[in-house]
Amino acid sequence: MERECKPLNFPILSTKRLKLIELTHKHVDSVFEILSLEEVMKYYGTDPFTLPAEASRLIDLFHKNFIEQRGIRWGIKLKENQRIIGTLGLNSMQLKNKRAEIGYELHPAYWRKGFALEAITEVLNFSFQKLILYRIGALVYPENEASLQLLQKIGFTLDGLLRGYIWQNSKPNDTYVLSLLKPEWERSQK
Repeated sequence: MERECKPLNFPILSTKRLKLIELTHKHVDSVFEILSLEEVMKYYGTDPFTLPAEASRLIDLFHKNFIEQRGIRWGIKLKENQRIIGTLGLNSMQLKNKRAEIGYELHPAYWRKGFALEAITEVLNFSFQKLILYRIGALVYPENEASLQLLQKIGFTLDGLLRGYIWQNSKPNDTYVLSLLKPEWERSQK
């Protein structure tokens, strides 16, 4: 019988080029640098950060969500130079219902180099194998074609459109809902 895994220690994950680590206040400047960029925040669901204190509060929220088992957010660190290039994580995590939503962002200097694919693949393996999740969802603005293509390449299926779902830039924005189920992921990994 499968048991759900309740993380006690923050799970550090590793890929060929990346280390997925717990974000702490020593990473505030890196997180602020990324989340203050207009092009990064365009489809994030909130406005660009204007103060480092916003990054500090977000790191506190990530930690609180982890402790309360409502989410896990990793810092994406390059092994070659130890630089934080983005974050990736599970939001709205419900271990009892075996589901979560994935979210991520990268500094634009690292777009289209396979880093997001590498990190997401590792988090999906962890989610399905260690946390015993069954469904990973994603919310994506229809205009965010790069993210849509990446998720569909990984195997996510478009479930539908949520009209006016996220309020950003003083207007309602539609979002696509995508999902990937554990059996679909397992088949794709054979």
